[in-house]
Amino acid sequence: MPSARPLQNQLLGIALRIGAATGFAFMAAMIKLGYEAGVSMPEAVFYRFAFGLPPLLIWIAWSRNFTVWRTQRPLAHLWRAAAGLSAMTLAFAALRYLPLAEAATIGFAAPLFAVILSAVLLKEKVGRHRWSAVAVGFLGVLIVMRPEGSHLPALGLAMAIAAAFGVGIVTITIRQIGATDDTQTIVFWFTLSGMLAAGMLMPIYGKVHDGQTWLILLALGGFGGLSQLLLTASLRYAPVPVIIPFDYSQLLWSVLLGWAIWETRPALSTWIGAGVIVLSGLYTIYREHRLGREKPRAVPPL
Repeated sequence: MPSARPLQNQLLGIALRIGAATGFAFMAAMIKLGYEAGVSMPEAVFYRFAFGLPPLLIWIAWSRNFTVWRTQRPLAHLWRAAAGLSAMTLAFAALRYLPLAEAATIGFAAPLFAVILSAVLLKEKVGRHRWSAVAVGFLGVLIVMRPEGSHLPALGLAMAIAAAFGVGIVTITIRQIGATDDTQTIVFWFTLSGMLAAGMLMPIYGKVHDGQTWLILLALGGFGGLSQLLLTASLRYAPVPVIIPFDYSQLLWSVLLGWAIWETRPALSTWIGAGVIVLSGLYTIYREHRLGREKPRAVPPL
């Protein structure tokens, strides 16, 4: 894969990022529709990888990066795959219990966990500004969860929080692997490892589905795989601080899809909490940019 980046085209980068966020929202909707059609969670995870693999292979072939499988850190990829697969499984499971908007909102806490983990595990210096942003962000999460009388299932909330924590682990792991391996290698090994691991459960959980359900599964994997490629491609055309704020457009799509398909409307606490999380996230992104760390969220785990 060529090391030189093409000329900056920020509008294209923003468009790609919005496309990725939109695709991830549709993927989440397909997961919930799949559950309603009788799809098990292991099946949803497996087909996310299986039907997401073709877009990845097309991307690799188009870029002529035929050494994508080579890596200097196989054990690091194994750890990234284990952490990413765990986070994905928890996120998919949470969607069985939570509306799209609430699940997406809590998922945005992942960068906050990444800041904490970078301080604890990587011994990076985190100043009072970013610690304050983290505290405010978790206040937003608490507002969404409404622990004093939440209308949301506790199990779903716990899974969503655990998934966000897992994404935080993946974020700092990718930061480390990215020092030696390129993006395509990271995505390739995660996709392959995840598909093989989830495939081991298919003899137990795999089912025969009708045509409509197969279309849902195909859309699930297609949206997930394509969105990951769009998100990664966006980094080639615009700086991280410019495009990452558009990740939050996923929340808007989650609200619209939840309303259109299930007639669910987020509670006022969800809107308030989402606003607090988004503001804290944007400030965290700003501080990361000021400190010269622009890569932590280059590759999403889902």
